[in-house]
Amino acid sequence: MLARASFARRAFSLIEVVIVVVIIGIIAAIAIPRMSRGSAGAANSALSGNLAVLRSAIDLYQTEHGGSYPTAAAIATQLTQYSDTTGATSATKTGAYIYGPYLRDVPALPVGAKKGSTGIAAADAAGIGWIYTETTGAIVANTTAGEVDDTGTKYNTY
Repeated sequence: MLARASFARRAFSLIEVVIVVVIIGIIAAIAIPRMSRGSAGAANSALSGNLAVLRSAIDLYQTEHGGSYPTAAAIATQLTQYSDTTGATSATKTGAYIYGPYLRDVPALPVGAKKGSTGIAAADAAGIGWIYTETTGAIVANTTAGEVDDTGTKYNTY
């Protein structure tokens, strides 16, 4: 008669499997809310970054144009094209149009109901993402008072 070889069965017990599933569940419960807040934080950072870029471009324009800020009617072209000392613009650099461009493109608004809008104007309208004050050079996000970040700070006060 053949002798039966003794094979030890190697497997996880039900208790071990339950413990692993519980640990994975705890990790997921902690990680998922943190990951979902990450996208909101990224939009807030993008807004701060876009405003910093716009404000720097406006300040450089003002410095190179004898203290004059871009006009509200032509700010987008004055920041994205070459300009002369009076603020007139040209798509190409010539002897008279020596300043700029200060931006490649106007950045899109990354938050709020007007998200994706790139227009700059003195007042709210369709397609306007940024509100600009010509007399002071101030620029803010075109959002409502009810649109706030996670800390309750209004986007239009960044």
